Amino acid sequence: MSIEEAPYISALEDMKKYPPKLWYKGNLSLLKRPKVSIVGTRRPSAYTRRYTRELAFALAKRGVAVVSGAAMGTDAVAHMGAGAGNTIAVVANGLDIRYPAVNGSLIESMEREGLVLSPFEEGRRAANWSFVVRNEIVVALGEILIIAQADANSGSMKSAHYALKMGREIFVLPQRLGESEGTTSLLKRGEARAIYDIESFVSRFGREPAVEMSKDDFFYFCQSNPTLDEAVKKFGERVYEAELEGKIVVENGKIFIA
Repeated sequence: MSIEEAPYISALEDMKKYPPKLWYKGNLSLLKRPKVSIVGTRRPSAYTRRYTRELAFALAKRGVAVVSGAAMGTDAVAHMGAGAGNTIAVVANGLDIRYPAVNGSLIESMEREGLVLSPFEEGRRAANWSFVVRNEIVVALGEILIIAQADANSGSMKSAHYALKMGREIFVLPQRLGESEGTTSLLKRGEARAIYDIESFVSRFGREPAVEMSKDDFFYFCQSNPTLDEAVKKFGERVYEAELEGKIVVENGKIFIA
């Protein structure tokens, strides 16, 4: 698959410096979706793996694109939980290199069905400084940052710093005492909120559709519960067709996913 220069992404304006260039493989339409960034330790506990996977899956069912860094551990669990076609990976190397090698097949599936982005030209190998750039882009792309588990002095805590600078909300998984000291410190300082119920958390992105509905611009528009007039103005007869098919309902002049 060819490597092309990606279009301008307005969310990246919140970075300290917009990347001079971006390359991509995959489906750029994922950038139009609501997006949530999920990051965390490369050595997540079984508990963290389970609930990261459930979170990513529940978000993807509502049409949210899950953004992460394709690293081992939490990143890989988030990508797999969402499914390759519902996830955006930002990598710390050129797109001709699939790194880390252990995630090679996962990255390849995201190149085919999802989206892989890089601010680095072909041949550039990952280095400490390139991970820092990668992490800032991951945070910028998401409307919200979820840190599943993190040590006190970790890359995920640097991501929290970026999120605070960018005005992004931070959420964390509640953890046991003595574990995930980084996320515990965020909660102590009031810089993050805990996710105690996955369904309650993901409901902010709308309802899970009761019937099969293609994840296109119409679906994402309806997730915001627009007025009937707004929807008809933008999509015309498709609104009434979707209502007849039972894919949407109109209540008090507003549209909801069925």
